[in-house]
Amino acid sequence: MTYDFPPFLADLDAAREHGFDLMTKAVRLRTAPMHTPVVSTIGSDGRPRARVVVLRAFDREQQQLRFHTDIRSDKFHELDRDPRIALSFYDAQEKIQLRIEGRATLHQNDAVADNAWSASQPMSKLCYAVEPGPGREISARDDFALPRDRSESEMGRAHFAAVIVTIEEVDWLWLGAAGNRRAAYRFANGQIEARWVVP
Repeated sequence: MTYDFPPFLADLDAAREHGFDLMTKAVRLRTAPMHTPVVSTIGSDGRPRARVVVLRAFDREQQQLRFHTDIRSDKFHELDRDPRIALSFYDAQEKIQLRIEGRATLHQNDAVADNAWSASQPMSKLCYAVEPGPGREISARDDFALPRDRSESEMGRAHFAAVIVTIEEVDWLWLGAAGNRRAAYRFANGQIEARWVVP
């Protein structure tokens, strides 16, 4: 029995671009599987910390992606202390996993943050107006304040940050019936180093 491999397995460039196509789609379509990757940082105790974020932008030419966070969150402080970051994306229908490693830059009071904030939906902005800040201990389940009126959405701007991740490495994995296939990419100084590796 022969097996027809999908076209994106033709070569390393096609595989990379197909993965990047899925990320581009995930920015526009919130139901896309790669819309909510898992982001891992290094905690103050040196242990890995993982959580889901929303992919807000992806620039394949610059090899950069963006998500947002609250400046009061552990995530923000962990990246401020150590900008190394890893993200994991998975699309079950496409059977593709992307593991990305890179470095994060934090934007709070600059044009990057202003533009990201302006493009955000009012209901998303409200999340940054919560008091007290994320992760703080409270005496009861509902003992925090979160504005519900969209007219109050600008209250959260002071707590908002855009995180730009510059991609340094991508581990690309396809799970196929005829056997898995895997590729590794490294991005540096405008160059791409690509190779097939054993799954």
